[in-house]
Amino acid sequence: MINDFIYDIPVRVYFGRDQLKHLTAELKKYGSRVLMTYGGGSIKRIGLYDRVVREIKKAGLELFEFSGIEPNPRIDSVREGARLCKEHRIDVLLAVGGGSTIDATKWIAAGACVDHDPWDFLDWSKWAPVNKALPIVDILTLSATGSEMDCGGVISNPATKDKNGRLDPHLLPKASFLDPSNTFSVSAYQTACGAADMMSHIIEVYFNMNQDLYMLDCFMEGLMKTIIRFAPVAMRKPDDYEARANLMWASSWAINGFINGGKAQLWSCHPMEHELSAIYDITHGLGLAILTPRWMEYCLDETTVSKFVQFGVNVFGIDASLQPMAIAKLAIEKLSAFFFDDLQLKRDFPSVGIDDTHFSAMAKKAVRGDTLQGFKPLRQQDVETIYKMCMS
Repeated sequence: MINDFIYDIPVRVYFGRDQLKHLTAELKKYGSRVLMTYGGGSIKRIGLYDRVVREIKKAGLELFEFSGIEPNPRIDSVREGARLCKEHRIDVLLAVGGGSTIDATKWIAAGACVDHDPWDFLDWSKWAPVNKALPIVDILTLSATGSEMDCGGVISNPATKDKNGRLDPHLLPKASFLDPSNTFSVSAYQTACGAADMMSHIIEVYFNMNQDLYMLDCFMEGLMKTIIRFAPVAMRKPDDYEARANLMWASSWAINGFINGGKAQLWSCHPMEHELSAIYDITHGLGLAILTPRWMEYCLDETTVSKFVQFGVNVFGIDASLQPMAIAKLAIEKLSAFFFDDLQLKRDFPSVGIDDTHFSAMAKKAVRGDTLQGFKPLRQQDVETIYKMCMS
């Protein structure tokens, strides 16, 4: 049966080259004291920092800054950002960067409104409620996580070797500025990792044996075909506006909740990958690229083959007259070829410095000590097996 659902995504999106003229109008809705958050120096190299500062100062807003947010953002950055918000009585946060900056900013916004440690929001043993968060506006510089249009954020805690994520409607940005030209400077490697992340967001939802809305499957297939078509173009020609625009908009729609359509199953590859990057600090999209084809191989059997057939025929154009199991296996091969040949990502754990030392502990954390109720239910031993499949 098709499940009931509620869809609500109150994020105002300004898409295109000349939208920063609306930035200060959005910020002024929430106050005059702005904390701008960002990562390294890339926004300064591309001139975006100067443009943003100029707009804010011209509007008479008071600007504060917090820089240095890391890839796989750390809880210490969230703590410091929340402290600055309290110290300077910040009214609104402006995140300028990719998913790491926006994710950290979401939890800074929540942390600024409480007296307890922000990690309490993400610690599975505490799971403190999110009752309030400062308003967030963002300017996206990397197409990948979709954090600009969703209510989730993932944070790492090096002290506990945890990397946890959580959704809450208080974390939704109020407005997102999406200018594809701000991604022209993104490297081929980061473009590839972002594409793999987008693909995984869709695959986690698409691979579902429940009856779903036909139109959503078609929409997801279109998204995946868009990523497959344009990611290699953006890698070869970084300033191709059409390619960057298609990737940017696909990134948002891959994870803003629209494709869920009432689906209730848990994701599989993301929990497994979070354990990898919690310990080894690898790029999230790279970990997903290595894991996803092996997870598919592990889940493929006579009860699930029909979904693989649909994927192979509709996304990769495989001949529908072939035997179902042949189509399914060829579909996995084609996805692997996209990740490892077209995107030129490393194809196994040893090539990125990962051995089997922590597999048992990572698998236990990934399933939370029980069963991961995803496309195919996975227990600790199943996850360990998938990790081992990634060794070659």
